[in-house]
Amino acid sequence: MQESNERLQVWIEQVSIRDFGKPFRHRARYNARLKSTGGRYLLKSHDIEINPKQLAENGAEEVERIIKHELCHYHLHIEGRGYRHRDKEFKELLQGVGGSRYCKALPGTAPKRTEPYRYRLECVHCQQTYLRKRKVDVKRYVCGRCRGPLRLLALEGQTARGKGARDTGART
Repeated sequence: MQESNERLQVWIEQVSIRDFGKPFRHRARYNARLKSTGGRYLLKSHDIEINPKQLAENGAEEVERIIKHELCHYHLHIEGRGYRHRDKEFKELLQGVGGSRYCKALPGTAPKRTEPYRYRLECVHCQQTYLRKRKVDVKRYVCGRCRGPLRLLALEGQTARGKGARDTGART
């Protein structure tokens, strides 16, 4: 693994000079413990970690896009500019160098489970609707569009049992 970390270090330094025109002066390493991400930039140490499974499953092209993504964080953070995903500078630099916004999913990683919507909030005045998974106290909230009062409706086929309620299986 030491030799591959050295190759990764050289690779990231080359990408940094070629695509950003600036040197990468910190450490790069593979981190096999990363599960749902292709890589990460560490704010305190300025190091970059790359998921080696991305290289094995998706190839060098995909890993290079991940490297560009992490180098965008790195260079913008070092320069004191907007390095977060939501920052305009980050988005523009990422697009300019051809980095990926999201990495490809690895096979065998389960997608996030989503529960179905159980409630619909409806504005009494403008009929704007909002879907919710959890019950909401409509006395505390108003419509985001017109500030009108909201009405809570349970969706068809969904039970309105509270969190943690269990079916005991007993029959009457």
